Amino acid sequence: MARNTPMLRWILLVLALFIAAAASLTTVRAPTLGAWKAAVFVGEFGYLVIFLPIVVAVLACVLKSAGPVRWVALALAVAAIGFLLKPLVQATGIARELPATLTQAFGPVKLDRAPLEYGRLLDAPPLPAENVRTFSYARAGATDELRLDFHEARRPDGRPVPCVIAIHGGGWDGGERSQLPDLYRWLASRGFAVATIDYRLAPAHIWPAQREDVLAALAWLRAHATELGIDGTRLVLFGRSAGGQIAEAVSYTANDPAIRGVVAFYAPADLNFAWANSHEGDMLDPLRLLRQLLGGTPETARAAFDDASGYRHVTKSSPPTLLVHGALDTLVWHRQSERLATRLAGQGVSQALVSLPWATHAFDFNLDGPGGQLATFALEWFLTAVTK
Repeated sequence: MARNTPMLRWILLVLALFIAAAASLTTVRAPTLGAWKAAVFVGEFGYLVIFLPIVVAVLACVLKSAGPVRWVALALAVAAIGFLLKPLVQATGIARELPATLTQAFGPVKLDRAPLEYGRLLDAPPLPAENVRTFSYARAGATDELRLDFHEARRPDGRPVPCVIAIHGGGWDGGERSQLPDLYRWLASRGFAVATIDYRLAPAHIWPAQREDVLAALAWLRAHATELGIDGTRLVLFGRSAGGQIAEAVSYTANDPAIRGVVAFYAPADLNFAWANSHEGDMLDPLRLLRQLLGGTPETARAAFDDASGYRHVTKSSPPTLLVHGALDTLVWHRQSERLATRLAGQGVSQALVSLPWATHAFDFNLDGPGGQLATFALEWFLTAVTK
């Protein structure tokens, strides 16, 4: 045992350092793409692995022969425990205030769940079966079609239901309509039909092709509302990341009373602001993505940058808006949603920004994690309020 003590104490130290570094991503922004993926995990699943730093702490206490190294390992393990508990602690605080915040923004709503249910963290209820049908809603060139997946929802009384039009993320040059389908399955189970749509991708198709595709999908859904069992006058646009940008830009420029609201998760609302605060070599190369989408730079394609920025189209008649964003988002700066919320409030538009202090981009990967639960609670409240 004595021979192995030096090796054991260094293994213990390295393990403690690794766990603490990963857990700290609930407090600091991820510096790399790999770290960002780790940040999604520790922010929304970290409570499931909290036993790891506890084991390290116990070993540090037991291995008394490890000398001063064990105290460093113990301190790192305790810090990791704190980092992993941070999302739950902060989510608890947000959950207490969330119903009042949403009531002030969108009016009172009665839901049959709490904003944060601790039982779901470890034993999430299974999602019910659903009926999904795929339709072609528009042509994209001579041979290609744009399609949508329709997640059916039915009321017991047979009356038409509201419909959420979901626009996927992917940096405008990737992604697919089937991304993160659990949210759409859950929404259908809560009485909201969902149409997840294709749209033409950059760089082959530059803005405003994406807006035109969303408008075509809206027109198709209205034309087939009776067949689908939806109310064509109660539509809500929802998008994540790049899809959120499209949802905002469409909603604020369409002047369509059927669009009852818009929801954007971690979306860039102002593409001029995004360009000004990005650099070559940043994670995911945002300058390249913006050039691909808009056909140039702010100097050569200013009209496109302005037109695609929902932030610049906010008016007093803009539809109610729900924004959800992680404060530690590395890919889309949280300031994007902060600035949009301030602009909406200045115009008297009903709005709420749910900020998650520990969360990063794509925090809703786990619908039953701290961020996922708060986001879905806010989403259901919003949809119920604006479509009733």
